[in-house]
Amino acid sequence: MVERKTAERIADAALDILVGEGPEAVSMRRVAGAVGVTPMAIYRHYPNREALLRAVAADSLQELGAQWAARQDPDPVTRIYGLLTDFLDFALGRPNLYLFLMAERREQAPHFPEDLHSGETLACGVVVTAVEQGMHEGTLKPDDPLEVALALTAPAQGLVQLYLGGRIAMPESEFRALCRRTTERILHGITAQASTQSSAWPSA
Repeated sequence: MVERKTAERIADAALDILVGEGPEAVSMRRVAGAVGVTPMAIYRHYPNREALLRAVAADSLQELGAQWAARQDPDPVTRIYGLLTDFLDFALGRPNLYLFLMAERREQAPHFPEDLHSGETLACGVVVTAVEQGMHEGTLKPDDPLEVALALTAPAQGLVQLYLGGRIAMPESEFRALCRRTTERILHGITAQASTQSSAWPSA
């Protein structure tokens, strides 16, 4: 029990440093100082820095997934908008952690679509669940739930990348509104009630 608690304290300290300064600031020596142990003591729990960061990533994604899965909006479309808000709260509230989890190359990071239902992709799984419900109830058009979930989430992720990189210059409130309008446009195209626009497009 003591050993497990020490490992948790180490992971928590690494997470605090990562959130505040980014993953490059996380070192075994820095974490050891924050926990109050020797650097060598950390290696009894994590064989190297990469293993420590993997544990931080897995724990963070599990926590996010559990929080987002707790959303109980009965209407799947309402839930999708709520999940967008949850996502933006996370990405804009803890940008260093967001970029580490969602943008940086990481060893053993999950991949779409084969790892979708692994523990590390629980956060993405809640969007798929909402999409599947919408299709089952007839709110959304029948389609591949995984690809529809990707179509819904990828634009928001791309906009966040641009915003955090300083490429979108607007107050946060206006940026959040932009993300919602973008999601609305996508949902308009996949809802069962949306009118077809095929005549507006040139034939292949």
